[in-house]
This record gives sequence, C-alpha cells and structure tokens, in this order.
Amino acid sequence: MLTVRPNTPKIEGGRLQGLLQLIEDGIHLVVAALLVLLAGLLTVGVIHDVIRSIQGPYHEETVVLSALDNGLVLFIVAELLHTVRLTIRNQTLDAEPFLVVGLIAGIRKVLIVTAEAEKSFRWNVEGIELLVLAGLILVMATAVYLWRRSTRPGDYFPLQEPRRSPPEPSPTPVRAS
Repeated sequence: MLTVRPNTPKIEGGRLQGLLQLIEDGIHLVVAALLVLLAGLLTVGVIHDVIRSIQGPYHEETVVLSALDNGLVLFIVAELLHTVRLTIRNQTLDAEPFLVVGLIAGIRKVLIVTAEAEKSFRWNVEGIELLVLAGLILVMATAVYLWRRSTRPGDYFPLQEPRRSPPEPSPTPVRAS
C-alpha cells in the first residue's frame, strides 16, 4: 500500500529556534526599556510630589503616604526589571522573582491601607482587606521559601566538612650526647 505524505516545506530547527530566540530577546529588551522609562517617570513624579507638598500647605501624612506609595511602586518596577534581566541572561522564566514582586506589592498595600485607616479603622472593610492581604503575604512567603529550598538545597543543608584528625607532631631531632 502506498502512503502519501503532505508536501510541507522543511525548516531547519536550528534556524527557526534562533529566529524565535532573537524575537523573544527583542520583546524582553522592549519590556526592559519600558520599565526603565516607567522607573524614570516614577522617580521624577515622587520628587515632584515631595517638593510640591513641602512648598504648599504641608501635611506630613500626605507627603509620607505619597512617597511611600510611589517609592514602593518604584521598587516593584525595579524588581520586574531585575526579573526581565534574569530572563534574558538565563533564557528561562523563573517563578521566584514574581513571587518577590507579589510580596512587595502585598506589603505595599498593607502599609498604605494601615496608614490611610489609622484614624478611622473599620473592621468590615479595611479589616477584611488586611486579613486577606496577610494571608496572601503568608502564602507567597511560604512559596518563596519552598521554591528556594527546592532549587537551592545547599543553602539550607550545608555540606558538613569531614572531621580532621589532629595534626601529627613533627619529629624532633634527637641530639647525640
């Protein structure tokens, strides 16, 4: 019996892989450039807000909340940029940096909610939000710990050095009398 194969063009796997890798790296570089631009805009925005708050009617709570909020967002952008850099360098996507970014975002939100609710805390809204955020932070921290423990066991179970025997005494020359 005669079998007929469809006539499909053959593309070398190495060339196609190289092209796809080049496109992927290009996308990562565009994302990195956008994150750098965003970081610059955020930095200018934080400095502008602080200067404007100091010049106008000074409310330390407003200045602190704005600087804290934008500063932590800037920190998140820096961590995302770090993640993109690792992805480009290692050619793999690692979950740990995203968990760290999630932790930072959760902690940022807890700080902002508690700072805003300092004077008028209500359990029905802010309390539930804080409990959910605390649970989320605990889950992500546990995930980071387990991730690191599974990928870098040497950090948690250091190799024990073999016991060394005491040094042998050096032979002392015997003097003839």
